[in-house]
Amino acid sequence: MMDVLGADYRRNLGVRRFPLLVYALTPLLALMLQAWLPRLVQGYAWFDLPLLVTIYFALVRRDPIQGTLMGASLGIFEDALTNHALGVNGIAKTVAGFLAGSVGVRIDVENHTIRLLLTFLLSALCSGIYVFIYRILLGLDFQWNWFSELMTAVGNVVIAAVVFPLIDRTQILD
Repeated sequence: MMDVLGADYRRNLGVRRFPLLVYALTPLLALMLQAWLPRLVQGYAWFDLPLLVTIYFALVRRDPIQGTLMGASLGIFEDALTNHALGVNGIAKTVAGFLAGSVGVRIDVENHTIRLLLTFLLSALCSGIYVFIYRILLGLDFQWNWFSELMTAVGNVVIAAVVFPLIDRTQILD
C-alpha cells in the first residue's frame, strides 16, 4: 500500500520519454532563438525560451535532479550568449528547474492549466531571483519594472500554451 502512495510510484506513473534528438535540439533551439530574436525586434522581448524548456522537461520527466541540471546548463549558456553577469540566469533557472521537477513528482502535471499556472509562477520567481542577485548580492543598480516582468511572465505563458503541446507530440509512446 505504501508503494502506491510513495513518490516513486507517482514518478513512474507518468514519466514521459522523448527521442534523443528532442532532448538535444529543443534546448539548442531555445538558446539560439533567445539570443537572436531580441536583436531582431530591436528591443526587449517578453519571453524566456530556455526557462520554458527547463520547466517543460522538469515537469514531464518528474525529476528534480534533471530539472536542476538542465536549468543550470541552459542558464549558464544563456549568460554566455548575453551581456548578463555570468551565473545569474544559471542560478534562477536552477531553482526553477528544481521546483518544477519537485512539483511534477507531487501533483498531476498532465493538466495544461496547471502547467501554465506553474509557468507563470516560476517566471515571476526567476524575475525575483534576478532582482535579488543584482541588487542585494552584487549591489548593482538594476533597473527593474514590475510591469515588464509581469508581461514577461504572461508572454511565457502564451508561448508555453503553444509550444508545450507541440513538444508533447514528440514523446515516445509505450
